[in-house]
Amino acid sequence: MTFHDSLFEPPGGEPFELLPYDLSVVIHRGAIRDPHEVMAALMNSVPWQARQIQMFGRWVDEPRLSSWHGDPGTEYRYSGITLQPEPWSTDLVALKQICEAVSGAPFNSVLANLYRTGRDAMGWHSDDEPELGPEPVIASISLGAMRRFDLRHRVTKETVRVQLGSGDVLVMSQSSQRSWMHQVPRTTKVTEPRINLTFRQILT
Repeated sequence: MTFHDSLFEPPGGEPFELLPYDLSVVIHRGAIRDPHEVMAALMNSVPWQARQIQMFGRWVDEPRLSSWHGDPGTEYRYSGITLQPEPWSTDLVALKQICEAVSGAPFNSVLANLYRTGRDAMGWHSDDEPELGPEPVIASISLGAMRRFDLRHRVTKETVRVQLGSGDVLVMSQSSQRSWMHQVPRTTKVTEPRINLTFRQILT
């Protein structure tokens, strides 16, 4: 299944900055039109994989399913593993173009994560791998179940929390990856799946 021609929905409200300093993380509410249709297509078309990653010197199951896509040569390394890119699908290219329009930045790769229920999560981390450059722009699409997204400053430990809904686009840029960490915490209250797509520019 491929999407119809117009996926972009101009957000009802103005985009707003989430961080009080060491910016920038901007949220665009409801930027994806028909998010339920988009999610249903990705559930079936993305080759979801269960992986093991290295944490504190041992290998553990990653608490979610994932898939890495991108241009040739855009391999991605994190937590002791190296991902070779799957080819772009028509659906992912359409979503990439939306994120490029919203953020004003080019992207050559995307990490797709499937959180099957609230028991799947993402721990504290920053997207600061060397191949992303010193001030990466990362555009993140949320589809499906609403999940909480936390940001914590590395020095002050101040925490910012926001609920990300289906169709929201979050753009992280400037010094945010150097200064802030982020997570999607585990919760027993969410029983529905969520897909998160984080579009990136790998320096090759």
